Amino acid sequence: MTIANREDDRPHPNRFQLTFRWLPGPYAIVRLAPDALVPDWATKGDFTSITRTADELSIVCPADNLPRDVHSPHRWICLKLEGPFPFSQTGVLLSFIEPLSNNAVPIFAIATYDTDYVLIQEEHARALDILREAGHELLGGDDESWRKLIE
Repeated sequence: MTIANREDDRPHPNRFQLTFRWLPGPYAIVRLAPDALVPDWATKGDFTSITRTADELSIVCPADNLPRDVHSPHRWICLKLEGPFPFSQTGVLLSFIEPLSNNAVPIFAIATYDTDYVLIQEEHARALDILREAGHELLGGDDESWRKLIE
């Protein structure tokens, strides 16, 4: 777990400083009918999320996976928080998304057993700078190759 816990060196003492990674490539979020079968294209890639409820089948996957007849209105940047985080730990996700919310950056969050993923629409790529200013660390962010996706 990579959470700073010394209050004296944190820019925002009531927030965790987290490390996170940018997952390469744009992502898509699509909504299908609640009774739809999970399509093969939805399960390919380093990160996918498939959630079924009584109202919908939601799929998050690399945008390149989408067939031509499936539409996603936005392209998303996918950020992975470096966990794992114990279930008893509170405020982890809040520490990460609060600076985004305070700067009117909409997010789509997904929790897994070990960690959280936060997706940000590509047009809000300034969010990465907002996260850094809040004390979070983008691992591998020195080369800023992620900017090629959004420029």
